[in-house]
Amino acid sequence: MTREGIIGNYVHGNEPSHHVAYLYNFTSQPWKTQERVRMILKKQYKAAIDGLGGNDDCGQMSAWYIFTALGFYPFAPGSETYQLGSPAVKKAVIRLENGNTLTVDAKNQSDKNVYVSKVTFNGIPVKGTSIDHSTLTAGGNLVFYMSAKPSK
Repeated sequence: MTREGIIGNYVHGNEPSHHVAYLYNFTSQPWKTQERVRMILKKQYKAAIDGLGGNDDCGQMSAWYIFTALGFYPFAPGSETYQLGSPAVKKAVIRLENGNTLTVDAKNQSDKNVYVSKVTFNGIPVKGTSIDHSTLTAGGNLVFYMSAKPSK
């Protein structure tokens, strides 16, 4: 193992650790997930020949990046629940294999505004820090409202 992908005692360059930043969602401080995933996106990924901070076994590093940049991540294998993070995109339109379209929109998204003040799906507030696969694949609009300060 090289020093690539290491942040303190966290090893992002090794796939079994990819869920760790999302563990804060299970505490009273989910804003730390939002802060950490944005920091990891910035430090571990870049458009260069050495742009991945680790070994992209079967595309896992790239998959982590795509999901996390969209604002949600499949936290546990076999689970139909995605943990919410902090989207790095301002807007993305995903055409799903079932013919539906999922639009992710991050209002007021910037390098400074990494914290999520609220999330809605088709105008209805999303409660908690997760969203179901079936909700996303039904298609619609997932909207993150971003802020420069953590919300409670």
